[in-house]
Amino acid sequence: MAIGIAIVGLLCFFFGYQFYSKFIAEKIYRLDPNFITPANRYKDGVDFVPTKKEVLWGHHFTSIAGAAPILGPAIAVYWGWLPALLWVLLGTVFAAGVHDFGTLVISARHKGQSMGTLANRIIGQRAKMLFLFIILILVLMVNAVFAWVIANLFISFPASVLPIFIEIPLAIWIGYRVYKSGGSLLMPSIIALVVMWGTAVLSSYVPALQINIVDYLGGAEAANVFLGLNAVETSFLFWIVVLFVYCYYASSLPVWKLLQPRDYINSHQLIIGLIVLYLGLLFLAPEVTAPTVNENANDVSWWPLLFITIACGAISGFHGLVSSGTTSKQLDKETDARYVGYLGAVGEGTLALISIIAVATAFSAADFSSKYASFADASKNGLSSFVTGAANLASGLAIDPALGRTIVAVVVISFAATTLDSSVRLMRYIIAEIGSEYKIPAITGARTATAISVLVSAALTLTPGGANGFGSGGYHLWPLFGTSNQLLAGISLLIVTIWLKKLGRNYLPTLVPMLFILFVTIWAMAQQVFAQWMGNPDKMLLFGFGAVILVFAGWILLEAIRVFATGKDYSDEIPV
Repeated sequence: MAIGIAIVGLLCFFFGYQFYSKFIAEKIYRLDPNFITPANRYKDGVDFVPTKKEVLWGHHFTSIAGAAPILGPAIAVYWGWLPALLWVLLGTVFAAGVHDFGTLVISARHKGQSMGTLANRIIGQRAKMLFLFIILILVLMVNAVFAWVIANLFISFPASVLPIFIEIPLAIWIGYRVYKSGGSLLMPSIIALVVMWGTAVLSSYVPALQINIVDYLGGAEAANVFLGLNAVETSFLFWIVVLFVYCYYASSLPVWKLLQPRDYINSHQLIIGLIVLYLGLLFLAPEVTAPTVNENANDVSWWPLLFITIACGAISGFHGLVSSGTTSKQLDKETDARYVGYLGAVGEGTLALISIIAVATAFSAADFSSKYASFADASKNGLSSFVTGAANLASGLAIDPALGRTIVAVVVISFAATTLDSSVRLMRYIIAEIGSEYKIPAITGARTATAISVLVSAALTLTPGGANGFGSGGYHLWPLFGTSNQLLAGISLLIVTIWLKKLGRNYLPTLVPMLFILFVTIWAMAQQVFAQWMGNPDKMLLFGFGAVILVFAGWILLEAIRVFATGKDYSDEIPV
């Protein structure tokens, strides 16, 4: 059964890329091989850098494929593996691929501008600022929560720390070697990956190589180690400081120095990891123990929450931010957009598919019922369930489960860290854009905008009273992530749809997924804001932000409908 699920899923992705994306590229977006992209037109060696499509795919894929395409599907198996599977397959082929591809193309056609700026150009000035506010809240949540996830994984899997940090100097070495001396990224990145995973093997079996801050501070029982914090909390604080200092420098460096080579290494890491898991699945041939449809999932309805729980892995607004924020500035040829954008979404769908299979085969039926007794339990145990299930699949290739858990942790942390510093870079762009809009030159500089991004994100992370203990302040707002993320996807598709209409092209391939995403998202958000948070003293922060985002989204839609009906024109598209 599990092998059959994998075959059906992979065939759907293959046919989607081979045929549907080709139709979109040729008939809808009409890619032009002679079009001069912003990477070549505005080449500056920092953000605008023409990049080979394979390398750019690695950056784009690893930037969008953080922990979310693993966690969302792992949680959604709560309603049964079939609903999760159907949304991942249909969402990837008909929604995510079109969205990621489209936001990359429209940004490249408009000087590499972000979706926020494009909202201004295509819908209007008010839409831009409303859209930027939603984006700012989203990336702030991503920064705070992903930092929390990485810090806790460092604490839980100390053998993963050294391989993760070794990747940084390796990536910088590769960046200088390739971009200063020329040559291919392929062999150096494979060598770097071998060094990383070799270090992971050694760290798994040599305790001295495990960076265990908790043990250094006297063990988990040690109390009042630093400013009243116990050893675990002090260790967490240490990692948060390290992570955000890293993010400050990583998001400020030219993309060729760290971002591109590290992401290229990570793309190979994920490809090999996926090959290992799918081959392990083939040889192990495990039984699917999760229910096809969970009839005991009575506390939370799958409609419309399923489509919010699985965002990355089906469709995600964050992808549009990456496409228009960093990827479009590195696109060498417009025809590369299909490979980078649509295939990037397919890659993430492949990761979501194996996440579903890993969780669906991880436990006995009784253990599944225990781990997934409620939606809250599913949310709590989703990531650990994937790590357990993935290690089980890897054992099909005779990989020791302890080593498998370390490798899986290294992969998850690598991609979460990639998303984190890409998100900080995006937040820097947004802050600088707001500064330019409101004539505040003090915050338009790269270093100042980056510092604000890092400090505000760290402050939210360390805000007291987080749902998951010390340092989980980002979880104050995290229930807004799914709906905010999907609203961004819907609005981005709306912008692309209006653009296509202006050009006189068939806009149904973007209009249909746009209508569906906005319908289910606004439904889900209205339920949360008015049925769950309004009047609840403990949820007033969520209610306030949620209500504002909902009003802003409605406002943007009204502005867009007016533009769609009147056919407003604009003139900053680069000529073909």
